[in-house]
Amino acid sequence: MKIDFDQIRELLAVVGNTDITELTIESAEEKITVRKSAPVVLRPVATTVVDLPEASVQAVYGAASAAAGRSQVAEAVAEGKFIQITSPMVGTFYRSPSPSAPAFVDVGDQVTLGQTVCIIEAMKLMNDLPSDVAGRIVKVCVDSGTTVEYGQPLFMVDPNG
Repeated sequence: MKIDFDQIRELLAVVGNTDITELTIESAEEKITVRKSAPVVLRPVATTVVDLPEASVQAVYGAASAAAGRSQVAEAVAEGKFIQITSPMVGTFYRSPSPSAPAFVDVGDQVTLGQTVCIIEAMKLMNDLPSDVAGRIVKVCVDSGTTVEYGQPLFMVDPNG
């Protein structure tokens, strides 16, 4: 089988108009793989009120100033200062690389741009999720082992923290 340029162009058009993200055609002499890259998703700033447990507030602001920290958190949420790290796909959310390993991040931890914050398993593939924001984790929104949806908030981050 010999694939010519017109056939490749038709294949690209077909893949471009479907939900297919990757297609491989292979024969004895040739192999062609077409991959559609994921669209860039800008993560919106959270503007809804978030109920943070007392332990979360204490981890971020300290036990002595938990009441002051709670008011700072409420003010930050009201002003839309927290950023959500959301799921880029449907899958199973894992906070650590294995059941016996510590979580990648926890409430109060500083994260850097590109730092792995969790794993999402989709179709038996483990996908590291890098942070697209630097700051302090103020809330973990999902329990480990939970199925998550595309766009579902996983973490709340204070970029000024």
